[in-house]
Amino acid sequence: QVQLAESGGGLVQAGGSLRLSCVASGRTFSTYVMAWFRQAPGKERGIVATISTSGNTYLAASVKGRFTISRDRALNTVYLQMNSLRPEDTAVYYCGAGTRVAVTPQGYEYWGQGTQVTVSS
Repeated sequence: QVQLAESGGGLVQAGGSLRLSCVASGRTFSTYVMAWFRQAPGKERGIVATISTSGNTYLAASVKGRFTISRDRALNTVYLQMNSLRPEDTAVYYCGAGTRVAVTPQGYEYWGQGTQVTVSS
């Protein structure tokens, strides 16, 4: 069982930066693939980034070059550094944990409660 808690969301102007954090409970954090998804009003939850147990990363095309995903095993935490934010990045951002790399929400077993990111123009 893994419990996830996101933080770091907020209101930022276009071009600004935010860093989201997702803290995982439990001693098996290092065995899980971690991912960030986002969901805007009226839209489906979509992939933002994944990081495997070995540190390999995947970034969605819409955020490549602007966002970075990383994990700190000692702190049981995964981060999403978001730079050059755009109004279209506005969404609730969710952290997910699963046993294999996937780009759909169905591939992840555990979820946090989400954190709101709002980018003003």
